[in-house]
Amino acid sequence: MTRLLAIDTAQANCAVAVLTLTDRGETLVSRSEAIGRGHAEALMPMIEAVMAEAGVTFADLDRIAVTCGPGSFTGLRVGLSVARGFALVRQIPAIGISVLDGLAAEARAEAEGRPVLAVLEAREDEIYAAFYDETGHPAGEPEVALRHDLAARITPDMVLTGSAAPALAEACGLAGVKVHGTASVPDIATVARLGAAAQATGLPPVPLYLRPPDAKPQLKGRIERI
Repeated sequence: MTRLLAIDTAQANCAVAVLTLTDRGETLVSRSEAIGRGHAEALMPMIEAVMAEAGVTFADLDRIAVTCGPGSFTGLRVGLSVARGFALVRQIPAIGISVLDGLAAEARAEAEGRPVLAVLEAREDEIYAAFYDETGHPAGEPEVALRHDLAARITPDMVLTGSAAPALAEACGLAGVKVHGTASVPDIATVARLGAAAQATGLPPVPLYLRPPDAKPQLKGRIERI
């Protein structure tokens, strides 16, 4: 039996799930709320509520999965800090799940062997993007690209998914391109299942930012830390 706690605070949603895997199948208890901000205040009560509903205690957990980005800088720090803290106390693996990987995994179910491009709106004319081949494996590193540059790299056999998918499909002007889903984050159940299937590395999850924050702290004469 494997019990996994999944956490998502990458975007406006705050989501938690407990996935229990046995020889007879899986049981999933989850909760998701569109809160916009305030992940630090909402996350722990949600974790406690979901674990209570699942009948699971912290001592029962075998691993933790958490979305690691791209997404809100503040939200990501909240989820990653909680996941790393729990993992450290329990001495269990914490697995970082890319939001782009999660969206691509959901699109693959209907991609029918076609390559997938997961895309999220970033800022201004920039897009977070990750390409996946026909087998679902990454075809390069996740990146941040300009909209028109990314549109020029799309091929007619691709399936696009994510919040930037409709606009990007229109921008590329290719009739064969399909759009599957326009979400900004994967379902928390997908995060849980990817976390259960992932190989634990023994290293803590780290944020996938892809670009620097919009706001930079004032140094006020202090030496900036690297």
